[in-house]
Amino acid sequence: MSAALAPPRLARRLGDAAGGLLVLLALVGAWAWASAAGWVSPIFLPSPQATWEALRHGLAEGDLAAASAATVERMIYGWVLASALGVAIGTLIGISPALRAWIQPTLEFIRPLPASAVMPVAIALLGLSPGMVLAVIAFGAIWPVLLSTVHGFASIDPRLHEVARVLGLSRRAFVAKIGLPHTLPDVITGMRLSLTIALVLAIVGEMLASQTGLGSAILMAARSFRAPELYAGVVLLGIIGLLSNVLLALAERMVRIHR
Repeated sequence: MSAALAPPRLARRLGDAAGGLLVLLALVGAWAWASAAGWVSPIFLPSPQATWEALRHGLAEGDLAAASAATVERMIYGWVLASALGVAIGTLIGISPALRAWIQPTLEFIRPLPASAVMPVAIALLGLSPGMVLAVIAFGAIWPVLLSTVHGFASIDPRLHEVARVLGLSRRAFVAKIGLPHTLPDVITGMRLSLTIALVLAIVGEMLASQTGLGSAILMAARSFRAPELYAGVVLLGIIGLLSNVLLALAERMVRIHR
């Protein structure tokens, strides 16, 4: 049965991929047309060819490559910190209804605060430092993981709690053997959302704190009206986001398949 369904499913995925590629090519074509027609000054809208040359030159010279590496490193550090704290705190809240009732009001107060509003406080406490950017990334990226972990523990079948009590499992053993394996798909989904937030906050933090990375490179190109370099940085940022999302989507699919 699964073998019979595999070809249609594969064909549907290939069709979706082809459709997405066509949309991308259409956008690039519209960009090239608008640039060639002179609807917008090249100072503000370079051609795709000029953007590609700036991207190729920046990667070959090493400037964009070094900036991208710094941004990816900062994004990953903040994401890993947010994921670790989100799983730990979410597990503590998820296994204790009383703790969940006590902490829920505080979480609902803090969670809606945008990272941009918290950034001035972080600057006042930590200064314009890499630590400040890391703290802001972790603060903004922790919520999808934390809330997904809490939701995963809250959705555990009550009968599994009864089985754990019958078997005499301690709370730690219940978390390790039942809770976290059951919650893992939710956690992976939260981590996927968290990584996107971490990338955005890494860029914003680099722009505000003048830290080395794509954020600073894009800001400097905009200030000096180097439009091809500006668009090259934006394109490279999109590629990083796309690749990271694809990798985590594959990890999420593997977890759900082998669950």
